Amino acid sequence: MGKSILIIEDEAKIVRTLRLYLEQAGYSVVPAADGAQGLAAFRHAEPALVLLDLNLPGSLDGLDVCRTIRRESQVPVIMLTARGEENDRIAGLEIGADDYIPKPFSPREVVARIRAVLRRTQLADEVPQVVEAAGIRLDLDRRTALLNGTEIELTAAEFDLLAVLMRHPGRVFTRAQLLDATRGEAYEGFERSIDQHVKNLRHKLETDPRHPRYILTVYGAGYKFAREDT
Repeated sequence: MGKSILIIEDEAKIVRTLRLYLEQAGYSVVPAADGAQGLAAFRHAEPALVLLDLNLPGSLDGLDVCRTIRRESQVPVIMLTARGEENDRIAGLEIGADDYIPKPFSPREVVARIRAVLRRTQLADEVPQVVEAAGIRLDLDRRTALLNGTEIELTAAEFDLLAVLMRHPGRVFTRAQLLDATRGEAYEGFERSIDQHVKNLRHKLETDPRHPRYILTVYGAGYKFAREDT
C-alpha cells in the first residue's frame, strides 16, 4: 500500500465505503471513530493526509481535533461536513483545514480531492525554486515561507494560493482561477473557500489585516498580489 490516510469518522458505513475506494486507489487507511482515537492514531501513524468529520461523538469534536493537529503539524486536513453547516466549514478553514467536502458525497470525488491535495503538497521533482516579493520568500521545493526572515507556518492550501499570486504580481485572479491553479481542477461551489484562505493569509502576513499590503481584493473580480512598484 502507498501513503496512509487517517479517517476520523464515527459512521462505520462511511468508513467502510471510503476504505474500499481508497485502498483500490493504492492508499492505506487508518480508521478512528472519535476525536481522542483520531489524535492518538495521528501521532502514531503519521498519515499523509487526514480526512476529518466535524461532527464527532465524545468530548473532542472535529474542530478540536483540527485545531490540535494544526498546532502539531502541517499535514493536509480535509473536513467532512453535513450540508448546510456553513459556520462549521468557515471555522474549520479559519483554524487551518485545507479543504472541505459536504455530505452526502461521492466516494470517487473524495479520492479525487485527496489526490489533488496530496499532489500539490508533495515535493517538486525539478530544481529548487524560490519566489520572493515584498519581504516574503517562498521555497517551493522545501515548502517553507519566510516573512522578513522569520518563518511562518502555512497550510498546504495557503502556501499554494500565495505561491500562485506571488508568481504573477499585479495580475488579478478570479476565485475559480485560484481554485483551478491550486487544486489542479476547479470544483464548482467551493470558490468561497478561497476567501477564507485569503483571510487566514492576511492574519499571518499583515501588520493590519483590515488594510492589506500584500494580497489585495479587486472587487467584483478576485484577488491579486500587490506589485512592489505600486
